Amino acid sequence: MKKLVLLLLPFCTSALAADDWTSEQTPFALYGNSYYVGSHGLSSVLITSPSGHILIDGTLEENAAMIAGHVRKLGFRVEDIKYILSSHAHSDHAGGIAELQRLSGAVVLGGAATLPTLSDGAARSDDPQFGILSDFPAIANTRGVNDGEVVRVGPLAVTAHATPGHTAGGTSWTWESCEDKRCMKMVYIDSLTAYGAKGYKFTQHPEVVASLRHSIALVGSLPCDIAVTAHPDAIGLLERLEQHKPLIDGKACRKLASHANKKLNHLLAAEKSAE
Repeated sequence: MKKLVLLLLPFCTSALAADDWTSEQTPFALYGNSYYVGSHGLSSVLITSPSGHILIDGTLEENAAMIAGHVRKLGFRVEDIKYILSSHAHSDHAGGIAELQRLSGAVVLGGAATLPTLSDGAARSDDPQFGILSDFPAIANTRGVNDGEVVRVGPLAVTAHATPGHTAGGTSWTWESCEDKRCMKMVYIDSLTAYGAKGYKFTQHPEVVASLRHSIALVGSLPCDIAVTAHPDAIGLLERLEQHKPLIDGKACRKLASHANKKLNHLLAAEKSAE
């Protein structure tokens, strides 16, 4: 895992961000029945109901016990998690899923293109980061979801949105959480970053760039009151919490999409200038 952290440092905002991937973060309510249960540097979200719960992402393998502990600390049973939803099949987001599935018995859902990697923990050659990614524990009982498919548990309804580019099969998730009859549009945004292994040129993969453009535009168009990103620092989520700023920000998805598009344009320009 140290190898992965070191190799992914350029993807993070700082070296500290990578160190924070395993740091404790007190779980907290995002809004209504939605809770942040991840580490300080990697997101995991629990959506609860009397009929059972849905968990999004499992972060690193070594964080599984932490996430399970956060669920219990909030007063919920891990065994009541019915589905675990995956954003994308990299070890920093899917590494803990196998253990969390063992504890809960949940079915794991993700974009169809992620299923081979979720099922055996090994990256595929079409991943821009192929060659620098660590394997993670294989996950049993997985099922693919289609773009626009709604995952239901009792009153819960979580919609899958295909957002490939960072990886094939990347998926963002939306749902509604209510509190005192006021409801918020919640969005869990998959990574929108163009990051590849040494020697990988996005300018040589126009289909990947097109996927990223589509995903960025889609995220920017989503109804979005409270957004959570797979890496919380991408949207300053925990900084807002620590500074006692409102988590509600109706422009969050648009701002993130604009930033991601600028970063992509900068990367493509840099690759072309280096030719």
